[in-house]
Amino acid sequence: MAVIEQWGLFEFALEGPQDGNPFIEVAFGARFRFQHREIDVPGFYDGAGIYRLRFMPDVPGDWEYLTYSSASQLDNLPGKFTCVTPSADNHGPVRVHNMHHLAYADGTPYWQVGTTCYVWTHQGDALEEQTLETLKNAPFNKMRMCVFPKHYTFNANEPEYYPFEKLENGAWDFERFNPAFFQHFEQRVADLLALGIEADLILFHPYDRWGFATMDAEVDDRYLRYIVARLAAYRNVWWSMANEWDLMKAKSEADWDRFFRIVQENDPSQHLRSVHNWRTFYDYNKPWVTHASIQIVGVSMNLEPIRDWHKQYKKPIIIDECCYEGNIPDRWGNITPQEMVRRFWESTIHGAYAGHGETYLHPQDILWWSKGGVLHGQSSERIAFYQRILEETPPQGLEPLETGIHSFKWAGVPGQYYLGYFGIHQPGAAIFNLPDGQYQTEVIDTWDMTITPLPPSETGKFQVELPSKPYMAVRVRRVTT
Repeated sequence: MAVIEQWGLFEFALEGPQDGNPFIEVAFGARFRFQHREIDVPGFYDGAGIYRLRFMPDVPGDWEYLTYSSASQLDNLPGKFTCVTPSADNHGPVRVHNMHHLAYADGTPYWQVGTTCYVWTHQGDALEEQTLETLKNAPFNKMRMCVFPKHYTFNANEPEYYPFEKLENGAWDFERFNPAFFQHFEQRVADLLALGIEADLILFHPYDRWGFATMDAEVDDRYLRYIVARLAAYRNVWWSMANEWDLMKAKSEADWDRFFRIVQENDPSQHLRSVHNWRTFYDYNKPWVTHASIQIVGVSMNLEPIRDWHKQYKKPIIIDECCYEGNIPDRWGNITPQEMVRRFWESTIHGAYAGHGETYLHPQDILWWSKGGVLHGQSSERIAFYQRILEETPPQGLEPLETGIHSFKWAGVPGQYYLGYFGIHQPGAAIFNLPDGQYQTEVIDTWDMTITPLPPSETGKFQVELPSKPYMAVRVRRVTT
């Protein structure tokens, strides 16, 4: 009997009919049972007469299953496996925690530090392997990535694989998936899993020259069911319905509601779900949305509206796109590394998490934001330092404080922990009036990546001297009551 760790991937394959079109003519799935629970899991056709089913068990113990299918040779086949406790580096899928924050399924806090490489999986093995090597030494624990290839500035190359087969006349056969495309893509999802990186999968996007952005509703829905069946058992998957959904004029808001429901109803693992905007926000209050994935448009970046969204949506907020460190002509792609780092810190102070991106000109158009490769900028090591600070915060997460301390915005756990950030301002001091107790204060240089501890205060009323330079932060932790 197979042995699978909790939140691991259980998979089996069966041989079945190849006649006709199995992608649309053969239904296949299984019902899994653990004690009183029953979970229906869709399978999928993987080509060459092979049908697969994948499942992520979430509880240790003995599981059993029974297949069901419209094809007799795939129907009513029983099986069993044992689920054991997870290995040390397996914390399970990421879930919403404490309303505005995230944690792995075992309760380990997840401090989101994301990056974007939209079509890194469409660049060929050499460049894709280089991207993975870069990620081994980068701080990022989430990758935003498109399923479909992309047509846009600096993106003129054809991918090696396409998601559909072609007809004799050269048109896409939207009734037949190309298993090689999905096999390659899911291998890259597995590669990210091995690095401890969440894969935020962008299911649709508007930057298209192949017709994948304007498929009809029947094809859209079939594609969603197929990719969910293939990938929902990977514990590091997140679902993003689209990048810049409001630019996809062939889809209505009702279509996006339907897409969310299809993904939700067909995902036994119930991974995180969101959608990313250009200018118009989707209604993140809808029940099938787990968190807000937001682009803030404009290079004069005021992040204070996050505090309003924090109250409005009562869900985790991730500023997945806050412009890119780089030097391309587009205004969204040429902010300084200092400004990129500032936006990470400001997002945290206002109650959200941020996403990195890099767009430096390259003679072969290999820009990290789209194709991956190597990092050329200066922000990523400072983001790693920022990540270290996040990982030392209280596990319940930081909430934006309603009142500023000495006129600046702060986040924290009232009476226990305070984190302030001054950005481009350079005050020479900060004045505190906190509840009684002894506090340990540290001055943090977020650019030079230094932490300077100060003598503990004997009371909640004290003043901190600062070096009068930009990009400074202060951390205050209560050490006695």
